Amino acid sequence: MKGSLQLRFLILSTCLLFVVNNFNAQQSVARMWNEMVLEGIRHDYARPTVHARNLFHTSVVMYDAWAAYDSIATPYMLGKTVHGFTMPFNGVDTPQNIQAAREEAISYAAYRMIKHRFVDAPGDSLIFAKADSLMDFLGYDKNMISWDYVTGPPGALGNYIAAFMINYGYQDGSNEANTYANQYYEPINPSLILADSGNPNIVDPNRWQPLTFDVFIDQSGNVILGATPKCLSPEWGDATTFSMPDEDSEVLVREGHNWRVYHNPGPPPMLDTTVSTTGSDYYKWTFSLVSKWSSHLSPDDGVMIDISPASIGNITDYPTDFADYPNFYDEINGGDPGTGYSINPITNLPYESQVVHRGDYTRVLAEFWADGPNSETPPGHWFVIANHVNDHPALQKRFMGEGDVLDDLEWDVKLYFALGGAMHDAAIAAWSIKGYYDYVRPISAIRYMADRGQSSDPNALSYHVAGIPLEPGLIELVLPGDSLALLDSNNIGKIKVYAWRGHDYVENTAVDEAGVGWILAEDWWPYQRPSFVTPPFPGYVSGHSTYSRTAAELLSLFTGSEYFPGGIGQFPALQDEFLVFEDGPSQTIILQWAKYFDASDQCSLSRIWGGIHPPADDINGRRIGMVLGPEAFEFAKTHFINLDTVDTGTFVQEVHSGIKLRAYPNPVSDLMVVNGELPVGNYNLSVVDVHGRIVLSQRITSKGSYQSYGLYCGKLPNGVYTMICDSGTDRVTEPLRFVKQ
Repeated sequence: MKGSLQLRFLILSTCLLFVVNNFNAQQSVARMWNEMVLEGIRHDYARPTVHARNLFHTSVVMYDAWAAYDSIATPYMLGKTVHGFTMPFNGVDTPQNIQAAREEAISYAAYRMIKHRFVDAPGDSLIFAKADSLMDFLGYDKNMISWDYVTGPPGALGNYIAAFMINYGYQDGSNEANTYANQYYEPINPSLILADSGNPNIVDPNRWQPLTFDVFIDQSGNVILGATPKCLSPEWGDATTFSMPDEDSEVLVREGHNWRVYHNPGPPPMLDTTVSTTGSDYYKWTFSLVSKWSSHLSPDDGVMIDISPASIGNITDYPTDFADYPNFYDEINGGDPGTGYSINPITNLPYESQVVHRGDYTRVLAEFWADGPNSETPPGHWFVIANHVNDHPALQKRFMGEGDVLDDLEWDVKLYFALGGAMHDAAIAAWSIKGYYDYVRPISAIRYMADRGQSSDPNALSYHVAGIPLEPGLIELVLPGDSLALLDSNNIGKIKVYAWRGHDYVENTAVDEAGVGWILAEDWWPYQRPSFVTPPFPGYVSGHSTYSRTAAELLSLFTGSEYFPGGIGQFPALQDEFLVFEDGPSQTIILQWAKYFDASDQCSLSRIWGGIHPPADDINGRRIGMVLGPEAFEFAKTHFINLDTVDTGTFVQEVHSGIKLRAYPNPVSDLMVVNGELPVGNYNLSVVDVHGRIVLSQRITSKGSYQSYGLYCGKLPNGVYTMICDSGTDRVTEPLRFVKQ
């Protein structure tokens, strides 16, 4: 069927079609239930924040049900107090068949979560029918509702864990009890009526603007009542986190309300509508680039590019200042400074080039990463990618690439737990920034600037300081004799853009392409479905960039390799079959990535080509993900080890300079004692977190004898840290890793 969006997830040349009564008995029960959650998301409303939370919470209950029967791993909530909520647990007797007990407990826990979390989904009957079918397939009684995990079956433990997780969800700051409704956010701008041209009613071009549709269909394909969808989750910074400590956030005040913002990147570029400023120049550049890249959305321009890992990917540095963004993005031709790889390090062979039409590549990117309709939303998309990685025959399921090969169940519950926590934190961080900065989307900004005029030439027609900058061949004035002027003389002096022409040029999606051409900027559209256009929440920072980089970091650390199994991940987009709201691509192309980071970077670019995000939204989302992924991984890892068995201070560090140190206890609660021999001199005793940031530092002086020093760690959040002793010239070569609990 043309445009079948189930095809979009044929990653690594495998097909994921989860059909009732077609369960894969070769997969772990955790995998089966994860697939069921993803199916639930596909038939629910498109709510990426809510579904990141659903994926996290169902992953937690599966992991805790597994860890309850393990002598080494530590549950996350079971028997713990998390964010002030306690889930009591008195332990369970070791069953004769641990694997069977785990599978039963996991199944009941996941089943109860699905029955609760998708009760109001538009596809609830289909979701529940599939969940019931899976329980039947596994041989479990759906009507067994006991919580008595002491004397009852293992399924009772699953029921117990799910019940407490459900109660936890009512007090975790998500406002689930009120269907996640906003409690204080109100948009400052009136809505943009999409049936009209321009953007005449916007009040502040720096703030988010709702959109009014004839009919609004969300990313999951659901028709939503009311033509103006409300802003999704702008207060999500209030939700409780997985691994992000409070120290990563700050409370800011806007319009009389407190906004908790995590990993605050500072404000995006702002447009001054009265005078020319550097910030205004950045604003105009970032949104104008979106319009310019829209000119790449047709295969008819004759531009051919190599999209294999031989030519793209392998970005080693990202700009830290907005002034450097123009050197990162190719403003005219599209793309980034990635240079690709000389060889596949797994096979030691060169990557085979794949030269395709740029217009096919860009359109497939925009569609593939758009996550809709009938998709799992961005956090779920990365679970799909992870599952296909798990299925690859070249993957060895060794945690961090080391040690024994884990069985499928252990691998899956640990990976889902870590990835779920990471996606949940990514949602909180990104949406906390979105909510506070409330930044405008391209469709509003481009149309607003075009309504003002042009800001390049004070002596030309339609000059306005807040107008859009002109770019010959891409952004120009409509002048007498222009085809647009001949169409309507009132267009003279308006702004025209060379861009994707929009849905008016597509009568039959099976055979028509809109193509690229000159259109009035007041009628510019993103490369999205006409019933959706742009997600209903602010742009800055990009959720796709944040989710994707977070997941890429997590998968790299968990698998022990930055590379996809075999050194390449692939997704085929079939000729004339993949695109949905127009025909295409004109040829079969294969999206390819060497590293998880390359897939993440490609996802970020897709949102610019798709008209959803400008560069201003992108880079800070990637940078936040570079922090969140390792942070979530290190925190998850502390649950996979028995902290009571960690070495308590026998590890001695030594370098040729004569530095000999040891520290105890490890894990540490409040005070760590560091003792040993140091040459005479002054030293910095530093504690570094998983991101390489110094979070604790103490100056010590050695007299050359055996001495002890106290290091107060009480204010450090729980996690894994590194201690370094540095004199400025001498440094411990193998820094001590320790756990704060």
